[in-house]
Amino acid sequence: MQADRDILLDHWPRRAALEHFRGMAQPAFCVTVPVDVTGLRERAARHGATPWLAYHHAALEAANGIAAMRQTMTADRGGVREFAVIHASTTVLRDDGSFGFLTMPREPSLAAFAARAKPGIARVRQASGSLFAGDEPGDVREETLVHMTALPWLAFTAFTHARGVGDDRPKVAFGRFTAQGERLLMPVAVDVHHALCDGVHVGHFFEQLQANLDAI
Repeated sequence: MQADRDILLDHWPRRAALEHFRGMAQPAFCVTVPVDVTGLRERAARHGATPWLAYHHAALEAANGIAAMRQTMTADRGGVREFAVIHASTTVLRDDGSFGFLTMPREPSLAAFAARAKPGIARVRQASGSLFAGDEPGDVREETLVHMTALPWLAFTAFTHARGVGDDRPKVAFGRFTAQGERLLMPVAVDVHHALCDGVHVGHFFEQLQANLDAI
């Protein structure tokens, strides 16, 4: 099994980009793209999943397939660590109208991912108070997370994610399904730290995301 590793920067092709962007006050960029989700509800149901679970899984698998999205800058901002596996943290609308965070560990199959996530969704929905109430991340570390959220009320064409100081984690937002002729489309916004990811990486992410959705 692949292990986490520290990247040797001396001959790393992206070293110049790392040095250029890591000190910027706003070093992230965000791209919003419509993806085709025609028939996703029916296909996801065959795996015991909702569309919400299906597109979270498809996006997490896409991110795991891209080395740049599995990387983080070290605490001193001088190095880069690449994780073997990354996981998801997403938002869940609670029964009291607030929201909470839910950790969703990576599972290669959609069926296993859905089965593992459903109890957590129920816990977070019923919780109140802390944004982390009801979540049980287990041994999943925060630095290995892709931050996700869903806004099913909006077919947005652009999106801005909140970022804390030193936050270099990839972020993904999913929007409302809308009909375009005979197809059903969903906007997806991907926000990445430019010290780690370029446009080519985001392009590969969307290619793999669509392939994953089509393969469900």
